[in-house]
Amino acid sequence: MPPASKEQYRILSVVGTRPNFIKISPLLREMHRFPGIQPLLVHTGQHYDRELSQQYFSDMHLPPPDFELAVREKTNSLQVAKIIQRLEPVCHKVKPHLLLVVGDVNSTLAGSLVGTYLGVPIAHVEAGLRSFDRTMPEETNRVVTDRLSTFLFTTEKSASVNLLGEGVPRERIFFVGNVMIDTLCSHLPQILQSTVLRRLGLKKKRYAVLTLHRPSNVDDRRQLELLMRTFDQLSKKLPLVFPIHPRTRDNLVKFRLSELLANIRVVDSLAYSDFLFLIQNAKLVLTDSGGIQEETTYLKVPCLTIRENTERPVTVQLGTNRIVGTTPTSISRVFSAVLRGPVKRGKIPPLWDGKTASRIVKILLHHYNRAIRP
Repeated sequence: MPPASKEQYRILSVVGTRPNFIKISPLLREMHRFPGIQPLLVHTGQHYDRELSQQYFSDMHLPPPDFELAVREKTNSLQVAKIIQRLEPVCHKVKPHLLLVVGDVNSTLAGSLVGTYLGVPIAHVEAGLRSFDRTMPEETNRVVTDRLSTFLFTTEKSASVNLLGEGVPRERIFFVGNVMIDTLCSHLPQILQSTVLRRLGLKKKRYAVLTLHRPSNVDDRRQLELLMRTFDQLSKKLPLVFPIHPRTRDNLVKFRLSELLANIRVVDSLAYSDFLFLIQNAKLVLTDSGGIQEETTYLKVPCLTIRENTERPVTVQLGTNRIVGTTPTSISRVFSAVLRGPVKRGKIPPLWDGKTASRIVKILLHHYNRAIRP
């Protein structure tokens, strides 16, 4: 694809995982409102399940990516290396004015490195989030990406405080809200029309949703067995519906733990609207996902995070989230407390209003127009 005319502001967005697709969708939609912007999309292929990726592109109403890098490596270092190798020629071809990355995955880090090497400004959407746990690969990705970025767009005020504490100049930090909530808001009519409960034979508030995919929870046999035995016991108190991640399913098979799913309702990956409707009508959600902590906060559904920390403290401080750790005792205790009630009602955090993408694009346009002004 030849580069556009010089009058257009070429923004090259890099995505690689399903949460990235959710975050980029409202941004691309907003960019397309401005004839002066030429948005271009790169899909690295980091989530190498092609069928699931295509499903999410369809769910998010995303156009086909302009470039597919087809990265299939599975380890963090090899993924980052291969994305860098394949993304650099794309940048030479497109000559973007800005490289935009979202979230904290390996594609985010690789994109920010390529942009830096080539002298292309970086915009990081969802900047400044910190778990302060360097054993998490995502934490390294966040910290490095933020150090390299020109524009740092934050979802909550604590993220802006983190960046200031790390020495990021105040003029580079923009508190704009949460693009994931933009997508949720725009899909609400479709979410409310979902028939997933009828299809699964479920009744509102009479089940819990479980998601589990983080390496620290599913890649170690002992830890995965411990958690699955806990969930098996919890399913006797309230039915658990488990939209299973391919990584988790593979490990359950590899570790010969599949029998621990006998009392849990396992379902394959769901369409976005079906999944959000399932969450919205659950009694509670058990998860190790960062994005689901945010979605449950907006929907005011009790969320129990199966981790020792979170990089999204506003979901605990204002929202419906509780960090319950990874031990059977702590998980079971809070699970039972939610069933007994009353539950934490929570509030929607500031600027989680469905207008974040608009704020981001306006800021980027303002700075670009100012930079090219004679």
